[in-house]
Amino acid sequence: MNTESKITEARISEMSPIEKVLFFWGNVWSHPHDVDLIDLLMVEDFAITTAGEVISGREAFKNWVIAFLKNVKNSHLENLDIFESQCGTKVVSRWKLTGLNNGILGLNPDQRPIELYGTAIWLIRDGKLAHNWVERNSLEVYRKLQNPANGSDITAF
Repeated sequence: MNTESKITEARISEMSPIEKVLFFWGNVWSHPHDVDLIDLLMVEDFAITTAGEVISGREAFKNWVIAFLKNVKNSHLENLDIFESQCGTKVVSRWKLTGLNNGILGLNPDQRPIELYGTAIWLIRDGKLAHNWVERNSLEVYRKLQNPANGSDITAF
């Protein structure tokens, strides 16, 4: 584990659902990019639904994150808005991920800056993150990297 504080499962269990999501954003998707924290934060049968596909299992998710991070150099995730359901079983986060294109979306790794915006809905079960439904502006990022002159023209569908 890379995290300087050597976070423990006991410390994570004390966090609120929002704190867990923010901790994940701040330590896995941002420096220090400590993917081993996934083992502490997520249930074993964790699933993420992204781009209409479901990735099941904590280990499969961890491998997906590792692959994603290889394609976005120096990634940093900034939480823009966050709230939780009254019963505390769901957290919604609106976020922005920045970094350098190192092959995102199968594109040439030209190291150009990227901004990826998204919304994530998290299910909390047994005090851990259990499922994440995420939507993001991948098409717009792809178009911008393919053709910087027209990439921000969202009316060109």
